[in-house]
Amino acid sequence: MNNRGRDAETRAAKFLEDQGLHIVARNYRSRFGEIDLIARDGTTLVFVEVRARGSNTFGGAAASITAAKRGKLVRTALQYLATQGRTPPCRFDAVLQGGRASPIEWVRDAFGT
Repeated sequence: MNNRGRDAETRAAKFLEDQGLHIVARNYRSRFGEIDLIARDGTTLVFVEVRARGSNTFGGAAASITAAKRGKLVRTALQYLATQGRTPPCRFDAVLQGGRASPIEWVRDAFGT
């Protein structure tokens, strides 16, 4: 991971914590892929994809979460849930950043699950 990615994830984690979420894992990896952040929002387990882009030339941060990427995230989340004793309510969020000075955009239930 490059410095931009690390900075974006650190900034996203702080933002979510400021919103009342509790970060339980960072950079969870399985054979299917990686989940940037896993957090608790009350009783809900939240799988968070963090995206940062310097410009919107190719659609920006949101456009970079392709169907293939969503599939990898879902499979990785299922792998994570298999390691837990029970399956809590879950959702997938996205934290989008256009640049260091740009405001953070938090998209709850980003995949409509």
